[in-house]
Amino acid sequence: MPGTGRQLDDTLDTLLARRQSHGRLRKLSNTPPNSVDFSSNGYLSLSTNPVVQRSLLARLTAEVSASENGNRSRGFSRRILGSGGSRLLDGNSPFAESLEAKIAAFHGAEAALLFTSAYDANCGLLGCVPQVGDVIVYDELIHASVHDGMRMSRATKKIPFAHDSVSEASQWRCTGVGASRLGQRSKNQGLDDILRQISESERIKGGKSNVFICVEGLYSMDGDVVRLNEVVRSVDRHLPSGNGYIVVDEAHSVGVFGDEGRGLACQLGLEDRVWARVIGFGKAMGCAGGTYRYRQHL
Repeated sequence: MPGTGRQLDDTLDTLLARRQSHGRLRKLSNTPPNSVDFSSNGYLSLSTNPVVQRSLLARLTAEVSASENGNRSRGFSRRILGSGGSRLLDGNSPFAESLEAKIAAFHGAEAALLFTSAYDANCGLLGCVPQVGDVIVYDELIHASVHDGMRMSRATKKIPFAHDSVSEASQWRCTGVGASRLGQRSKNQGLDDILRQISESERIKGGKSNVFICVEGLYSMDGDVVRLNEVVRSVDRHLPSGNGYIVVDEAHSVGVFGDEGRGLACQLGLEDRVWARVIGFGKAMGCAGGTYRYRQHL
């Protein structure tokens, strides 16, 4: 029909013009050839490494050969491209389960679950696990994917704490880009104060409600590394019933910290103290996808 969608077009044009006037209009671009990319999250350059590329092609070739042999001998072929459906239906595979087991073992976790991205892993984890009556406490500069996960969550409360601040004293130690992004000393309390206050709740004190503490291992916009040992001590101090669960987004810290790039929790020996670790494959790992490492019963 003539004129269909014109009102929407006008609305979008107005919004785009407003973004452009504020210097916030973004567009897709490609890195010019023969240039050095200082904005990439591919810290180890694995995605452009010829040895890694040849290894991937060799693995795919071997999988195709195995599929062809299986088709001839058993009357069916193995899926290599695409799943054919969700894993809960008929999209699961021995390869996916084997990969999850290897990832979990490498990072010292009981189990791992693959996602299409770390963004989806955060959304799935926080959108599914916290229940009514539970509380999520999160760093005020946490990644957008955690905010989206919290929006889907059933948790009764979501409380931000001052960036990279466990105690009131540590709020003054927040310097650099993180401090400038906030513009001034944060109006939010430190983690220690928040946990002290919510622990006065009878449900939390009695262990009937859970508290999820969400931080990043390495805050990519600021270069800040979470004081994970302090976070663990604060949780132990204020939630002695064992109902405090630390979630660390290690999307930017894997490949940078820990033996063979296992991440910050592994470097600090806190694998058993961190309840879940979200890992992204699209950064230092040089591929795509994400996973979270967790306790087996999840």
